[in-house]
Amino acid sequence: MGGAMMLALTPLAAVADAWQERADWSEIFSANEASGTLLVVDKREGGEDILVHDEERARQRFLPASTFKIPHSLFVLDADVVEDEFQVFPWDGVERDFPQWNADHDLRSGMRLSVVWLYQRFARELGEEREQRYLEAIDYGNAEIGDDVENFWLEEGMLEISAEEQIEFLERLYRNELPFDEADQRLVKDLMIVGAGRDWILRGKTGWSGKLGWWVGWVERPSGPVFFALNMETPNRMADLHKRQGIVAEALRTIEALPPEA
Repeated sequence: MGGAMMLALTPLAAVADAWQERADWSEIFSANEASGTLLVVDKREGGEDILVHDEERARQRFLPASTFKIPHSLFVLDADVVEDEFQVFPWDGVERDFPQWNADHDLRSGMRLSVVWLYQRFARELGEEREQRYLEAIDYGNAEIGDDVENFWLEEGMLEISAEEQIEFLERLYRNELPFDEADQRLVKDLMIVGAGRDWILRGKTGWSGKLGWWVGWVERPSGPVFFALNMETPNRMADLHKRQGIVAEALRTIEALPPEA
């Protein structure tokens, strides 16, 4: 595996007494008729404010769904399953429910459009043994694959991670402290950019298991990063998906991590 050394970070659980429950964020969830958790770790100005809606749920593990594309992209780059972001993978010709998936894709479009078949192909090429080794190397959630290498992070899969663990993983990626080449970590962070302004960059990844939606990532400001991890129930399925980014954006504006127009 790549050469970046892992440095010790204080687990969020170790400073749990410093977690601040945000009553105003509960109102944001209620206004959106949403049930879930949002954990934010604000590292601006060299500090660490840990803000949360539903602290108990923030420690509960769920399927990562397509948020797993972040570490999965690191795995395939490290294993040379993917050469770079320009390598094109031909569509297999199988018509799927999302029309944008029915085309050739590279790593960038695969991440942006959350193309499941592409990452299932990657999983087959990596194989169960390498997937397991990588999961354990980065201490990702419960690091369980089960017996279905094509679907272990998807609906009915065995892999689970909490909002707290998502942020611990993202912090290590932000600092290039994962056990992968720094160039690969920087590339994956580039693939995660979903918005930017004069003095901020938003990096993130959505996920949806069919029952549960995720939105994880961070905002980079000149004064430091603000990490976030939301998961929520999606009883109305796709009709609920837009709420993920909306709830997080509204909450981040309350602490001026995102500007009003973002």
